[in-house]
Amino acid sequence: MTQVPLTPPTPVDIVRAAERLKGVAVRTPLLRSDVLDAKLDARVFVKAECLQRTGSFKFRGAYNRISCLDEDERRRGVLAYSSGNHAQGVAAAARLSGTTAKILMPLDAPRSKVEGVEFWGGEVIGYDRSTQNREAMGRELAEREGRVLVPPYEDPYIIAGQGTAGLEMVEQFAEFGETPDLVVCCAGGGGLIAGVGLAVKEACPAAQIWAAEPNGFDDHRRSLISGQRERNAQLAGSFCDAILTPEPGELTWSLNSRQMSGGVTVSDAEVAEAMRFAWSHLKIVGEPGGTAAFAAVLANKLDLRGKTVGVLITGGNVDAAVFERVLAGR
Repeated sequence: MTQVPLTPPTPVDIVRAAERLKGVAVRTPLLRSDVLDAKLDARVFVKAECLQRTGSFKFRGAYNRISCLDEDERRRGVLAYSSGNHAQGVAAAARLSGTTAKILMPLDAPRSKVEGVEFWGGEVIGYDRSTQNREAMGRELAEREGRVLVPPYEDPYIIAGQGTAGLEMVEQFAEFGETPDLVVCCAGGGGLIAGVGLAVKEACPAAQIWAAEPNGFDDHRRSLISGQRERNAQLAGSFCDAILTPEPGELTWSLNSRQMSGGVTVSDAEVAEAMRFAWSHLKIVGEPGGTAAFAAVLANKLDLRGKTVGVLITGGNVDAAVFERVLAGR
């Protein structure tokens, strides 16, 4: 069995991940809007990971991890736990890599995400996110069935794969003749912002990395203030389901604690407004959790005036009924 080292990835690991993903993952566009720039008096560039394969950035990390399995591991299959986007990424990466996947998903996961897993041949096992521990369930099931556990963020291959979104972003900034002053990214377990921050800081050391989190789920913001990992008091209560996690990951925090400049929070109403703006002016669909960072930018939670800003919309897997209500302002 291939042993995954529990040490943070390096910028070289992100480059290697990009090589594995070449021709498999989508090089998602970096979008601009004159309306957005005028509204914020800034140069804002939006990395549209909602257009990634399976509808979110999660495919990057999942494929980078699963494509590295040896023959015996592929035969035994993989297991993951996720609210939906990692689940779809794992299911797709498993199918493309010639293995099988079982996924633990919360019972309240959006139906569109469950259907996405099933489309790629993944087997869904439901759990109650309020009363059951998905990590413990995942470890027990993986051990019992001999499957390889593919966690959503506590894995250097996962972090490096997510970091390819940041690597692409800085390459695309250069194509525009620009360098970001700050990059804003949502944070759940911290895998994406850890990888993106690592890639951005390697290319643009002066760039600031900011986390955006839902109100009441600002574990990264509070952890940066206290200097240690802080837990959220609850696991439900926001429609940003994709980024509702108990606390920053130990491995991801080892990177984020030294890369991030700070964190800001957004309300569900601010996220809904950002989803409407992205639909109206960028012509893209963002899911609630995936639009949190864009909501922070749009709501002026940071001093952006006169600056060049990168922001990620990380997923577009939202149920049609939810998106309809958001667009209608209900």
